Amino acid sequence: MYTYKILYVLRREFILMLILFGVLLLKQVRGQNMIGEFQEKSEPTNRVFNFQLRNFSQSSYAEAVENLLGIYERSQRVDFTPGVKRKVGLKVYSQSGPGLSTPETLVEAVVQSLIKRGYHRSDIFILGLNGRMLRESGFLPPLSERSMYFNRVFVRSLDSGEYYNAKWFYDSPLPAKSAQYWINIENENAIGERGDDANERKSYLPMPLMHEVDFWINLPCYSDHPTLGVNGALMNATMWNASNTTRFLRSPASAPVAVAEMGAVPELRETWALNIVSLQRFQYVGGPIFNSMYTVSEPLVMLSDNPVLLDSIMRERINQYRTKNGFAPLPQELKILAYSEQLGLGEKDASFANLVSVN
Repeated sequence: MYTYKILYVLRREFILMLILFGVLLLKQVRGQNMIGEFQEKSEPTNRVFNFQLRNFSQSSYAEAVENLLGIYERSQRVDFTPGVKRKVGLKVYSQSGPGLSTPETLVEAVVQSLIKRGYHRSDIFILGLNGRMLRESGFLPPLSERSMYFNRVFVRSLDSGEYYNAKWFYDSPLPAKSAQYWINIENENAIGERGDDANERKSYLPMPLMHEVDFWINLPCYSDHPTLGVNGALMNATMWNASNTTRFLRSPASAPVAVAEMGAVPELRETWALNIVSLQRFQYVGGPIFNSMYTVSEPLVMLSDNPVLLDSIMRERINQYRTKNGFAPLPQELKILAYSEQLGLGEKDASFANLVSVN
């Protein structure tokens, strides 16, 4: 009987040791990603730099971007001069069409500031999700001109399939056929095996932003969103930056997780330097489908390395207009912000934001 008790205690201690070992191992595995080894990146700051525009002219935007980049470089002790790869990507938003897209003047202002820091126009490229929407939003000329340039900066369209790689994807158990409307998987995934069920679960990631650039800058546009609450910096860097993401857009359970996990992919996050947004036009109801009745304009440009905080600040701004015009405010707690914060993409509490007015 005594021997049995000793064996029982030893067995219990051994099981506890195995559990402890498993927990420690899990912590290590969480530091890796299914796509590659995790590379430590410093946490985003809580600083949001603001610049009041005189108007929405090219010269006003150029002044704003140059001042914002300059104060960020000085405060963070970094610079945006050319690195080893000598390439920069600019991720624009155009999915809502010309009424609600990244202002062309903002994009040109960013290009001009990068040129001042040593880049050439040939070193910079603009990236968007859909070629037709890029064309409608002014980033590409008419098809008849047979050109892929915006102000002598090359424009890449992800839906061409040329900028994905079959080995680099976000894998989710949510298949395309689970959406509430028909999805043509061959259009959603321009690469991969046709008729392959596994391909329905893959969202291919933007290779140029992960492997070709010194860094890339996110240039979102803001609106509300029926599933995620806010359509802005996080979505432009994830849902509007990968293939086969339509399946998530009506899934309140899966969409916030997908946004956070894609944003936390080490190779994508490592080169994701900044988020710059203009409030020349944003929408507080009915988004992301453009509706001019619910859009507002403020002469303000914001810059931050924290996309979660930017989305949180804009949620409050959107709620101000929703409440003012008799619409229910967006929830105080949005899963897209909570999950993204948990995966290290930035602090979500707007009350802790350090708002710095540059002018």
